[in-house]
Amino acid sequence: MDGVLGEPLRCGSGGTPAGALVDGKVADASGVSGALRQLLARVEIRETRALVAVSDALATFRVLRLPPGATDEIVESTISRELPVSPERMLSKWTDIHTDGAGRMVYAVVWDRDLVKRAADAVQGAGLEPVVVELKSSCIARVVAEPSCVLVDMSGNPMEIFVINDHVPELWHSFQLTTPVAEDIVLELADPLRQVLRFYTRRRNSGLNPRSPIMISSDQVVSDRTLLRLSQILRRPVQLLSTPSRVPEDLRHGIYLTCLGLLMRRGT
Repeated sequence: MDGVLGEPLRCGSGGTPAGALVDGKVADASGVSGALRQLLARVEIRETRALVAVSDALATFRVLRLPPGATDEIVESTISRELPVSPERMLSKWTDIHTDGAGRMVYAVVWDRDLVKRAADAVQGAGLEPVVVELKSSCIARVVAEPSCVLVDMSGNPMEIFVINDHVPELWHSFQLTTPVAEDIVLELADPLRQVLRFYTRRRNSGLNPRSPIMISSDQVVSDRTLLRLSQILRRPVQLLSTPSRVPEDLRHGIYLTCLGLLMRRGT
C-alpha cells in the first residue's frame, strides 16, 4: 500500500511460494523476497522504505500496570520477571502508554531476534528498507473504532483472536478452523473465544468491559444466525466489523486493516 490516508492509495496483495511462510514465520526469505518484488512491480509502487507488520507468533507482549512512581529500572525488572527474556535470542522493547496518579502503564514486547531478522531480510531482498517492524495486533488495535473489544480475524487460517482494551492489544491467540465459513461454525468459534475470555478475565487488572463486543472481521459472509448464536453462548454482543471504505475487492479484509494501522503510525 502506498499513499496518504484521505488521498488516493495504490495497493495490492499477492501470495508467496508454498512453504515460504509457515504460521506467520518466514521460512524462505528469498521466496518471500521474489514474491514481494513481483507485487511491487505489478502495483507500480516506487516507495523504497517499508513498514513491516509481522505475525504475533514472532513475539510475546504484555500490558504492565505498575505503581505510581515506578522507575525505568522497575519496568525492566518486571519485564524480566513476567516475560521470557533470553539476551542471546530475545530482544525486549517497551513503551509508556500513560503515567498518572493511578500508576504507570507500560506496553512491553519481547521479540525473537532470529524470526524478526528473517522478516527484515525478506524485505531487504526485495530492495526495500525496513524502517518499522510492528506486530499485527498493534496495527489492528489502532484502526478498530471500538475502544475495547475482542476481535476475530477470519481472513486467514489459522484465524486470530485479539483482545483490545482502551485501544491497546492485551492478548493474542490463534486457532485453526476446520469447517468452511459458509457452514455451521458456531461451536468451532465459540470454544476458542470462551477459552480466551476465561483466561483474560482471570488475569490481574483485566480491563475488558463485560459488555465490550466481539467483532468479527471476515472476507466471507458470516450469517446473522451465527452472530446471534455466538452472542447467546458467550453472553456478549457479537457483530461484524464493518468493511473499511475504499477497500479493493481483491484485498483481504485483515490485510487492509493492518496496512491502515501502519499508515496511521506513519502519520503520528
